[in-house]
Amino acid sequence: MKITIDKNAGFCFGVTKAIELANDYLKNNNSLYCLGELVHNEEEMNKLKQSGLKIISYNDLDVINSSAILFRAHGEPNAAYTKAKLLNNTIIDSTCPIVKQLQKKVVAAYNAGEKIFIYGKKTHPEVIGIIGNINDDAVVFDDVNELNYLHESDKITLYSQTTMQPDKYQDVIKQLKDRGVIVNAIDSICSSFNRRLIELKDFCTRYDVIIIVAGKSSSNGKSLYSISKSINHHSYIVSSEEELQPEWFKGCNTVGISGATSTPLSLLKRVERAIKKLV
Repeated sequence: MKITIDKNAGFCFGVTKAIELANDYLKNNNSLYCLGELVHNEEEMNKLKQSGLKIISYNDLDVINSSAILFRAHGEPNAAYTKAKLLNNTIIDSTCPIVKQLQKKVVAAYNAGEKIFIYGKKTHPEVIGIIGNINDDAVVFDDVNELNYLHESDKITLYSQTTMQPDKYQDVIKQLKDRGVIVNAIDSICSSFNRRLIELKDFCTRYDVIIIVAGKSSSNGKSLYSISKSINHHSYIVSSEEELQPEWFKGCNTVGISGATSTPLSLLKRVERAIKKLV
């Protein structure tokens, strides 16, 4: 059996930067606070915690003082910066530059009086960070049917979470315009993530079975799996090699392994080795 790891899989540059900043700090310090999970990958988080990374919540910002706090790639609202600085904390900011740029665009549009709509997940940290900068005064939705109350000639400014599927975002825009809604749609999907999706579509056609490796809470991992499944129905998603099932590989000659932007190459290789043992 031929098993191939997707050459385009592995950490995106935003996640890579965040992990590097954390590891660099922990080389010379015993502990580092991180506001929320740094990366949606259980294995990588365990490594970081063993080195001294401590996960905190927004409420903890009210009591932690004179310490170092890492802000992850997803970005945070301005209120988090204000709270952290009030108690003399040092902020290590690993916000992805693409997310930072999106935050600035949304704030500028909001200050100009535009009605802000965001196609994304209400509970995703990136979205929470964005709308937190405009007093949560935005409509967040992941299904266009949630906007049935919009009428012809209603005017909105529309953004997307950076890791939503581009074709679905375009479909949302089309449906709103078809209803007569005046939509100022901003292209805010990460170009690197978009390329990953395009490349994955081709990757999935070349193998009998596709394995997507992603943390259980990884939003882009779920997107990658959804696309893979739509192209190759012999697609499966796992968070580790322990979840692999022998029956998935019966009668197949080729297996392709890919992963979310938060999945390390080391885990993809472990999955590869585990499949070889299963068959």
